[in-house]
Parts: sequence; structure tokens; C-alpha cells
Amino acid sequence: MDFDGFASHLSERATRAPAPMALARVGLGAMVFAAGVHKLLDPLAWSAYVTDWLAPVLVVSPVVFMLVNGVLEVGFGAAIVADRYTSVASAVAAVSLTATCLYLAVAFVVEGGLFGDVLARDIGLAGLAWAVLVESLRDTTAN
Repeated sequence: MDFDGFASHLSERATRAPAPMALARVGLGAMVFAAGVHKLLDPLAWSAYVTDWLAPVLVVSPVVFMLVNGVLEVGFGAAIVADRYTSVASAVAAVSLTATCLYLAVAFVVEGGLFGDVLARDIGLAGLAWAVLVESLRDTTAN
């Protein structure tokens, strides 16, 4: 196989692709939006991520907690995709995903490896959210 030719073909295609940060922003927004929609459609599935020791701390039931989060995530995800109020929406996503990672890390340690797969994924998503936030703040100050 001609790897150099393939790499050259990909490089040529990349020059016509959207800006990497635009792809990152749309990807983050779509993920937040899709997670919110799924929380609204199946909050019980998402409430499985609430451990027995966290449930009493919540002001509402785990299902209601997920429904409220679903509504918020749909709004913030749509804002990120539409590139409207991106700094605020991506800040909420970054802080929320970071807090989720901290919770999942505690659950991983306390519960003997529980949610390790979700923790690994959410660390990457939190990093993506912080990158989108930083870029949106740079865009705001540049204009």
C-alpha cells in the first residue's frame, strides 16, 4: 500500500476541512445536546450513575435530577453548536464535566473500579470542553 500517497491525499483534504476548533466546538455541543436528549428520554438509565451514598445528598430523586440536567444540557448543547453564548455554555460544560470526573474518580476508588470506563471517556470530554472554552474566550477578547 502506498502510505505516502495516502498521507498526501489526507493532507490535501485537510486543507479544505473546517477549522479544528470549529469541529471541536460542534462535536462538544452535539455530545452535550445528545446526552441531554437521552436524559429526557431515559432518565432511569442515567440515574444508574448515582451511587447509594450520593443519592441522599441530592435535593431531588436521581430521576428528577437527570431530567433537570437533560433540559439544561439540551439548551447548553444547542448554544455551543449554534456558536451563541459559547463562552458561558462551554464554561458550564467544562465545569460540569470536571465535577463529573471528580465524582467518577471517587466512585472508582470507593466502589472498587465502578464507572472506570465512563471516567476515562469523560476526562477527554472535559479536556475538549476546556479547549472550546479557552478558544471562545480568545475569540471574545480578540473582537
